[in-house]
Amino acid sequence: MNMEQKRILIVDDDKELRELISETLSDYGYATRAAQNGAEMFKALADERFDIILLDIMMPGEDGLSLCRTLRAPGAPHSTIPIIFLTALKDTTDKVVGLEIGGDDYLSKPFHSRELIARIRALLRRSHYSEETVSASDSKQDTLRTDEEQIGSLLSFGNWKLNVMARHLIDENGVVVALSAAEFRLLALLLAHPQQVVTRDRIMDYLAERSLNIYDRSIDAQISRLRAKLRDKGTNPALIRTMRGDGYMLAVPVEKSAL
Repeated sequence: MNMEQKRILIVDDDKELRELISETLSDYGYATRAAQNGAEMFKALADERFDIILLDIMMPGEDGLSLCRTLRAPGAPHSTIPIIFLTALKDTTDKVVGLEIGGDDYLSKPFHSRELIARIRALLRRSHYSEETVSASDSKQDTLRTDEEQIGSLLSFGNWKLNVMARHLIDENGVVVALSAAEFRLLALLLAHPQQVVTRDRIMDYLAERSLNIYDRSIDAQISRLRAKLRDKGTNPALIRTMRGDGYMLAVPVEKSAL
C-alpha cells in the first residue's frame, strides 16, 4: 500500500483548522475526509476505511475523549484505527487520560505541519502500515534485533549488572532492583547497542513486537523511570544520554558473561 492510499479522517469543530489540515495532508499525498462532530465521524467510518483518525478533544456535544471510548469499546467495528488527539488543553492530566483510554498520540495546538506529518508517519509505521521503503539506517538497526537470549545472560555496564535470565538489575552492592516488563525490555535494547543511538521509532517498534504498547510521548517517562532506578538522574546523566531529535544512547560499554 503506497502513501496515496492512506486515508485520514479529521474530526474537529473548527472549520478553518479542518481545511488547513486537509490541505496540508493532501500536499503530502494523503487522502482526507473531514467531520465536525461525532455523528459525522461515525457516518464517515461507515462509508469508508481510514488509516488514522485525527480527533479533537474539545468539541461541542460529545467530546473527543468520549468518542475515543466509544471507538475503543470491546467489539467496536473500528477499534483498531490509530487515533491522534488534537488538543488545546494545557493540563497534562487530560492528555494522559486520552492516551490511557486508547489514544495513540497527541498534538498540542497550535502545531507545526511538519510535526503533524512526522507523527502520522511514525504512527503508520508502528501500526504495520509501512508507507515507504525502510531506510538503510533502519535496516542496519534491524540486523541488530534484540532477543534477550542472544545478548548474554549477565551484562555488566557501569556499576550495574543485568541478569537477563532472571530479569534482575543488580547494583554494585549486590542489591536487586525490580524492573517492570517495559523497563527491562528497554534496558535490554539499550544494552544490545552500547554507545549507539537507538531511535525513538526503533524503541516503539521493539516494544510493540513484545506486546508492550509504548506511545511516542511516553518513551520519555519510561526513560525517566529507568534512569531513576539506575540512579542516573540529573542534568547530565552518565549512563543513558538523550540524543536530541534522534533517541537515546547507552553511553558506557557493556561486558557479557555467563552466569
